[in-house]
Amino acid sequence: MLFRSITSDDWDSVDDLDPLTRRCIAASIAESGVRLIDGCELSVTFCDDAEIRGLNAQWRGKDAATNVLSFPTPGATENKPLLGDIIIAYETVVREAQEQDKTLHAHVTHMIMHGFLHLIGYDHESAAEAEEMETLERRIASTLGLCDPYAHSDDAADQPNKAHVNTI
Repeated sequence: MLFRSITSDDWDSVDDLDPLTRRCIAASIAESGVRLIDGCELSVTFCDDAEIRGLNAQWRGKDAATNVLSFPTPGATENKPLLGDIIIAYETVVREAQEQDKTLHAHVTHMIMHGFLHLIGYDHESAAEAEEMETLERRIASTLGLCDPYAHSDDAADQPNKAHVNTI
């Protein structure tokens, strides 16, 4: 079950946020092959830069806004009744979409899948981890009819907002 929360009115401009989120999560589950228990829950919060900046400072010691944060619950993924939380910041995602010449819809989709993959154990701390995660993100994007989410990036592993929280 998906719980979605919108804490910033800016997200009202994305009229299909619920179905978009559900399609993205379903495609991420299918492409990753992850096994989740029946009734597994996750939360996706769509907020503003101020809110995510506070969370980033509190949990990662970084006093700056970021695009997406993921907070997985502890334990084996296949045994979790609550998978975790994904938090996505409007202003940062809009700015990045413009900088990367992407639609807001495409970039939000990428942030949802990216956050979800963190919840199920993927990371990009090393080059090998980044390659594995990005390959899966490309497959998910393709399944959803989107272009390569890293096509506009010179070196995706070195992007400043690429590192996201994985608390256990």
